[in-house]
Amino acid sequence: MPMSPEYVVTSLQALYGKNVTTSDVRAWCAMNGSNYQTITNKLKDHKVGRGKWNLEVTQEKVQEIEQTYNSPAAMPAIEQNLIPQKDDSFVKFGNFSDLKKIIQSRLFYPTFITGLSGNGKTLSVEQSCAQLGRELIRVNITIETDEDDLIGGFRLVDGATVWHNGPVIEALQRGAVLLLDEIDLASNKILCLQSILEGNGVFLKKIGKFIKPAKGFNVIATANTKGKGSDDGRFIGTNVLNEAFLERFPVTFEQQYPTVKTEQKILENVASSLGVTDDNFISRLVDWADIIRKTFKDGGVDEVISTRRLVHIVRAYSIFGNKMKALQVCVNRFDDETKQSFIELYDKIDADFEMPTETVVSTYGVDIQGGA
Repeated sequence: MPMSPEYVVTSLQALYGKNVTTSDVRAWCAMNGSNYQTITNKLKDHKVGRGKWNLEVTQEKVQEIEQTYNSPAAMPAIEQNLIPQKDDSFVKFGNFSDLKKIIQSRLFYPTFITGLSGNGKTLSVEQSCAQLGRELIRVNITIETDEDDLIGGFRLVDGATVWHNGPVIEALQRGAVLLLDEIDLASNKILCLQSILEGNGVFLKKIGKFIKPAKGFNVIATANTKGKGSDDGRFIGTNVLNEAFLERFPVTFEQQYPTVKTEQKILENVASSLGVTDDNFISRLVDWADIIRKTFKDGGVDEVISTRRLVHIVRAYSIFGNKMKALQVCVNRFDDETKQSFIELYDKIDADFEMPTETVVSTYGVDIQGGA
């Protein structure tokens, strides 16, 4: 009685699994008294190579997959402008000039930038690229970031399954700067970037294609730690990164907060863009933050005022027109004791500042009475 292709496939799969070879088919033929050529003809729709068959994949499915592999990314690169916008209020400081030279060289030279939160690490990369007209692709890293997020994968677009390049592949092909922001939040899944950090490109195993880096491609990583975790608990969620991974970054920049003079210039530029003309307030804010940072460094307080938070205060002042309210809503993120001490310190620095009543200071969300 003739055997149907379905029977042959089912029988072979039951004995040898979904992938079978010539020796498997010959053995099955011997057990069933069948002709090898006849049986292989029944398996022609499952052939995936010389002497190899995949019993779960038909030739129709193979062609569909190949067509999918050759499909474009969901968002073709040509439709995107990835050059960051210039920030007219930006003031260069710290490692900016060295970082800009690395990007300008267009050499592959992975760079690690570490420093406390809100001190301009990410902004310095963005503005370097903006000034040089270089494309920048930023990826915010989390503990959940995996190979699919970075390299890419299959996506459903308009009812069809297509391959979509991840940000790493886009940066490789475009010769763009890849910014891995907050990289110390990553898990060991970040190790999928090992070969890329060696400058060798990457083999996309899901589509069988090797991607070589275009001229100008580089990787820059920012972090609050040096990839060794956070001993003081300030940066909960940061992880110890693989030593071999860290070794692939030739240079590490330690980003500090700007000097008093530079920080004042930064705030003056921000204030000017917002129509704030109170130079005295700007000067006092900078002095206030400087004292807090020095006290923090000496172990006197557990919190610090970042440059980013000073910008927040200036923006709040432009909205509310009230020093006390601007200060309070921007330091409410700290615990009550720290918040109270910060506000009291500012009161000692700014003679025009009026401390509110104790009830107002300790209550969140109330309207501030008085104040300059």
